[in-house]
Amino acid sequence: MTATDPKTDPKTDLRIYLQDARDVLLWKLDGLSEYDLRRPLTPTGTNLLGLVKHVTGAEAMYFGDTFGRPFPEPTPLWFTGDAEPNADLWARADETTEEITGRYRRVWAHTDATIEALPLDAIGRIPFGRRAEQTLHRVLVHMISETHRHAGHADLLRELVDGATGQRPDGINTAPGDAAWWQAHHARVERAAREAGGLG
Repeated sequence: MTATDPKTDPKTDLRIYLQDARDVLLWKLDGLSEYDLRRPLTPTGTNLLGLVKHVTGAEAMYFGDTFGRPFPEPTPLWFTGDAEPNADLWARADETTEEITGRYRRVWAHTDATIEALPLDAIGRIPFGRRAEQTLHRVLVHMISETHRHAGHADLLRELVDGATGQRPDGINTAPGDAAWWQAHHARVERAAREAGGLG
């Protein structure tokens, strides 16, 4: 079945949307230097490679230990053992981009095997929080939401790095326009904001 097949089943639909978010997140890394992949672009240190590292750990936990199918590699998360706060949201200098993105792809395979092996109503036990017991269906919806949220963060970070925009390489989903057009658009939005805010 494909994304355009109207007869897809619910599990396939969920996997398509999860994979779409994964692909976007990795695509946002393409062509950047090691520095630009890692540098903090917000006051809280948000960075492109750190987003990938974070969703790797989250996906490994949600589709691994939660369903009794632990991912065989370490993926430290903010709440595990003696992990430092935000350890999963940035890349140390000794962690290579290939190591982080490779682990993410291996987590995909592990997750997809879990999804394939279990029915959507299978119950998993999340190792933290108040609602520890969740169905595979609910965990999948959560992971789709989380990965798309972080792909949106990556959209903004990539634009800050080099101005690149769009959802995927085969079809940019932003208005067409050169640098001058975008400058004029930016100025128009700024004027409307100032007017609405009573700033003249």
